[in-house]
Amino acid sequence: MRIWVDLANSPQVLVFRPILANLIERGHEIFVTSRDFAQTVGLANEYGIPHTPIGQHGGKKWSRIIQTSAGRALDLCGWVRKQPKFDLAVSHNAYTQALAATLCGIPFVTLMDYEYQPLNHFCFRLAKRVIVPSIFPDEMLKKFGASSKVYKYAGLKEEIYLADFIPEANFVKSQGFSAEKINIVVRPPAPWTAYHRFENSLFDEVMSYLAKQEDAVIIFLPRIPAQGEWARQLGLSNLIVPPKTLNGPNLLFMADLVISGGGTMNRESAILGTPTYTVFKGKMGAVDKFLIDSGRMAQISEIPDLNIIRIEKKKIQQEMTRSPGLVEQVTDFIITGVTN
Repeated sequence: MRIWVDLANSPQVLVFRPILANLIERGHEIFVTSRDFAQTVGLANEYGIPHTPIGQHGGKKWSRIIQTSAGRALDLCGWVRKQPKFDLAVSHNAYTQALAATLCGIPFVTLMDYEYQPLNHFCFRLAKRVIVPSIFPDEMLKKFGASSKVYKYAGLKEEIYLADFIPEANFVKSQGFSAEKINIVVRPPAPWTAYHRFENSLFDEVMSYLAKQEDAVIIFLPRIPAQGEWARQLGLSNLIVPPKTLNGPNLLFMADLVISGGGTMNRESAILGTPTYTVFKGKMGAVDKFLIDSGRMAQISEIPDLNIIRIEKKKIQQEMTRSPGLVEQVTDFIITGVTN
């Protein structure tokens, strides 16, 4: 088949890396579009994924987000019409691709792992098939109109691409991070998203607390450039905003602590075995609840909840989880039985 994959956000590059390889190995012809948002383009380039960048993120204002998204959907349609006909379009809930694929008459398949994303109503209803982790709540699938076309895989989204992860031995030294101090990776919330549209004062408190830790280095990973500028303007001597896209799994593995405002990075870190804290203030999804209940991630409600210590990397490697065969299972779900 001729398959169109759309990468709209940084984590989607990681998710589809092994899936793309598996699809190509099976003889399918793959075409990839990307969106200029966060580290999406940089990661696609780093992993050697040929792709066509189309569109960008709309920012924080709803009016601008809607306008930019509509424009990207139309631009995707224009790109599609210049290509030979596609048999399938697939993404991790890229709603602009969902719209473009529908307008162009291409069967659309979506993957998703967070049940409180309002745009699930849109993507799930347009999709021919919805692929979710096994712990995705059935009642939410029914709410989104997807009950009859759901396929559940046995694992978590992040385990799809961490299954073959091998830590880079000299990563800390090669990136110029401290081998003596406590390395804390921090990612701010995304208050502009449809599921998290409010400020997070707890995150500001956490940043103030970390700034006072003389034996720690804060590695700050902005979601958008404005967040990086905000962090730099704090003028903290122990804060680093990396000037280039870093290999996420290696960064999280080498960290002694990870603190994030929610999202894929927290789940990656938890699966890798690194102590992980979330300051997410939205509705906690089933995947995150599972990781919290199993002791692999903790939710911060106040500063004393933080435990800032150096972690033995051998212990982290022993606690990593693996899901062999997951890539093949998800790939099977994507390509089997989807027709017009």
